[in-house]
Amino acid sequence: MLQSNLFLLLAAAIWGFGFVAQRLGLENLGPFGFNGVRFLIGALSLLPLLLWQKRCDGLQGADIKTMCRAGLPLGFLLFVGASLQQAALQFTTAAKAGFITGLYLVLVPLLGLWLRHKTSANTWVGCLIALSGLYFLSVTSDFVVNPGDLLLFVGAFFWAAHLLAIDHFAGKMTPVLLAMLQFMVCGTLSLLLGFWLEPISVTAIVACAVPLLYAGVIATGVAYTLQIVGQRRAHPAHAAIILSLETVFAAIGGVWLLGETLTSRALLGCALMLIGMLLSQLPLRWLARAWRLPAKRA
Repeated sequence: MLQSNLFLLLAAAIWGFGFVAQRLGLENLGPFGFNGVRFLIGALSLLPLLLWQKRCDGLQGADIKTMCRAGLPLGFLLFVGASLQQAALQFTTAAKAGFITGLYLVLVPLLGLWLRHKTSANTWVGCLIALSGLYFLSVTSDFVVNPGDLLLFVGAFFWAAHLLAIDHFAGKMTPVLLAMLQFMVCGTLSLLLGFWLEPISVTAIVACAVPLLYAGVIATGVAYTLQIVGQRRAHPAHAAIILSLETVFAAIGGVWLLGETLTSRALLGCALMLIGMLLSQLPLRWLARAWRLPAKRA
């Protein structure tokens, strides 16, 4: 159990610092160009894991029809969410991007209402707390909203829809194959728009090699593998909490590596958002049991 939690924590840290790589990538490539190369590298990085799984267990849903039905919609949702996120990083910080993107953890059960999923009381409370944190984080005292923060907020809905779509297709296809397909679709769409709207050159890609390799190989191939291995034995509630720490690592990376600063108002917003996201992931019975535990020990 401890080893599984450590794997998940490492995955969260890798994804959090990935926001730093994305910010650095914008110095040489536009949003679509960076995402295009990044996700195609990510798809290739999963190839060894895919071949290993094919050898061990076989590949479920490997027929063309199933692959298209699952890969195309997932890839499109990933493309929209990643494009909004990368475009937003031109106007906002990596720290804020991590927290606002993390809102998808709260939005998933809310969007699930349309699919007749049950939503618990702690989800509604967590949503209200997270939204109040978003206000302090993104809305200034002059009631001005950063355009990048707005793009991230819209993108969070697409990340939530993407997670619900994964939940729908996960049982019909091998997870690694599903991930690889969506990365290929997302990367292809991004590159097509990139060549149309942005200047993309081999020189720019080479200059952006380190952020691209981190985002493509480490944050995709390595972190995804860690998540798969970690979630096999980790408690679902524990896994959700640990993975939500991605937002904290994004803030640490932004401050440490990019020299970003957060005002006291923004720090309050980050704290409220993290509390809201964590609360939305924990069942009320688990919270009540945890709250009573010290009294029993005494």
